[in-house]
Amino acid sequence: MPNVVSLHARLAANEDQTDQVPVVLVTIRHPSLSAPAYLSSDPTVRISADPLVYGTRHQGIVYPFVLMGAVLPDDEKDSPPKTTLTLENVDSDMAKAIRSITPGTYATVDMTVVLAGTPDIIEARYTNLRSVRGSYDAAQVSLDISAEPLTAEPWPAGRMTVSRFPGLFAA
Repeated sequence: MPNVVSLHARLAANEDQTDQVPVVLVTIRHPSLSAPAYLSSDPTVRISADPLVYGTRHQGIVYPFVLMGAVLPDDEKDSPPKTTLTLENVDSDMAKAIRSITPGTYATVDMTVVLAGTPDIIEARYTNLRSVRGSYDAAQVSLDISAEPLTAEPWPAGRMTVSRFPGLFAA
């Protein structure tokens, strides 16, 4: 199902000049993290002066700004949505978080797109994506993110028996 984009966002996208910047808000959850990690792709407002922190406030949650490159998940016909999230490696804790992810324990990633002028109105949302691979170097940290493929779903899900689906056999 295609994402429905608000009239406000469509008008901003078609303007020659606009102050409406699309902002990607990322929430990362993993068992090794004590709390979810919230990240914003835009320094929308000043959060604090000491230390100087910019970020985006979205529905009561503060998403601190980090230098981030994000491509929205694709919509290919025969594969699940996938994307790569690239963060500038400005803190040694970022690589430590990547190293703590062991095979079999995936991070869950939610991506929300809002406009900087209206951060509480959701333009697009991609939920329950999982990190399938992480890499890092001195310059950046990258997370490959994908949805669970539909081909991984068990089939058939259940047999149509009288005990499980009595309505099918009613006279």
